[in-house]
Amino acid sequence: MSLTFQIFFIYCLPFIIVLILFKSLFSSPKPHKNLPPSPPKLPLIGNLHQLGSSPHRTLQAMAQTYGPLMLIRLGTVPVLVASSVEVAREIMKTHDLIFSNRPKSNIVSKLSYGSKDIAFSQYGEYWRQIKSIAVLHLLTNKRVQSYRQVREDEMALMIERIREAHESVVNLSELLISLTNNIVCRVALGRTYEGKNFKGLLERFLELLGSFSVGSYIPWLTWVDRLSGLERRADEVAKEFDEFLDGVIKEHINKKEVGVETQDFVDILLEIERDNSTEFTLERDAIKAIILDVFSAGTDTTFTHLEWAISELLCHPQTMKRLQQEAREIGQGKSMITEDDLDNMPYLKAVLKETLRLHAPLPLLVPRESTQDVKLLGYDITAGTQVLINAWAIGRDCSTWEEPDTFRPERFLGSPIDYKGLHFEFIPFGAGRRRCPAIQFAMRINELVLANLVYKFDFALTGGEHLDMSESIGLTVHKKCPILVTTTPCC
Repeated sequence: MSLTFQIFFIYCLPFIIVLILFKSLFSSPKPHKNLPPSPPKLPLIGNLHQLGSSPHRTLQAMAQTYGPLMLIRLGTVPVLVASSVEVAREIMKTHDLIFSNRPKSNIVSKLSYGSKDIAFSQYGEYWRQIKSIAVLHLLTNKRVQSYRQVREDEMALMIERIREAHESVVNLSELLISLTNNIVCRVALGRTYEGKNFKGLLERFLELLGSFSVGSYIPWLTWVDRLSGLERRADEVAKEFDEFLDGVIKEHINKKEVGVETQDFVDILLEIERDNSTEFTLERDAIKAIILDVFSAGTDTTFTHLEWAISELLCHPQTMKRLQQEAREIGQGKSMITEDDLDNMPYLKAVLKETLRLHAPLPLLVPRESTQDVKLLGYDITAGTQVLINAWAIGRDCSTWEEPDTFRPERFLGSPIDYKGLHFEFIPFGAGRRRCPAIQFAMRINELVLANLVYKFDFALTGGEHLDMSESIGLTVHKKCPILVTTTPCC
């Protein structure tokens, strides 16, 4: 149990008892509404105490009792939980506009320049403008392709590092973190930042983004976040990142002109700011917030996807063998598989899809919030209701997937189902207006890295044939234990 939770239960119980009595004496009856099924809850804290360390698993179990459209309370906040294809489609397609807002969070606001980023900003004109900048200037097909050399260079360096290890134990998780961090740094900032200080800062930033804030769900207990040190840590990390980004921006302003083909994200955003080339005035804090989005969404989720994919392959030797066979037929003795080869590797793509189905990096996606009252499948949903879409549970729904808990990439061979938000049984990147805009950017990294790892090396687990597949919960769901292997070069 986290320090915030401990303080919450130790210091708040007397207040809760008093308020329960007060509420029972003075509350007035409310007009009847047809609300979705709800599990029993405690006064004031609602169902907070039930979530546990793996909320996606807990909510899946609760949905089996109360249904795929379930209303819970987290503190004073009503939260709608969607756990089926039908409900997800209603929220993210039929009523997508109504459910396109983001709930406010004090901690997220501190870390993202007042929620000026793409992921957490409120739905409206500001969000539309910055998303448009990202989609039209940073993440176009042409722009993603322009960073091909960065991806291939960093992949070649990783291959060399593994080769240098010879037969000693390799911490593959650590190498994957370094690889994704280096690619994102070079694309976004123009060069790598590999020092312990930067990596530690990024780790603290991601940890805080995934932290539990009492004040977000029980506003009158915001002081608990201060007492636990959560707000102080958020302020410190925000300040450190701001200073770091100030330095990065200063470097870019002072450097000599670069060609369009060699521009990184900071170059592009500063050019938009300087030339005022859009109808929208891009402020400096918005530039920093967008860059932070790249790190929080790009580095962590990409690394997590790769780590789970390799873990599943290590647990399923026959699947590994089939993927290696595909890679080696494509590679044909070349020094490495290039991005030109990837479209001819259907089994590779199937492995990555199956990994996303079983291990969605953000199992509950990013929370949404309704902007107005709405009827949803016959139930009354009030404005201001938060929404959690359990993509993890939907990906394991036995009514949709045959043998849903089994890792079987073959299910995607010849299947039209994709992760781009059109098939609601498979939504690891979300769907609708708030779908992740960087899918192509992330998947190009994942395809290139996994293809080359299985092409260049055979892997053996250390300490026997068992790999610990337990989860570590945070903003994203990582493996709890790193992947430790010995490697044998194959070509």
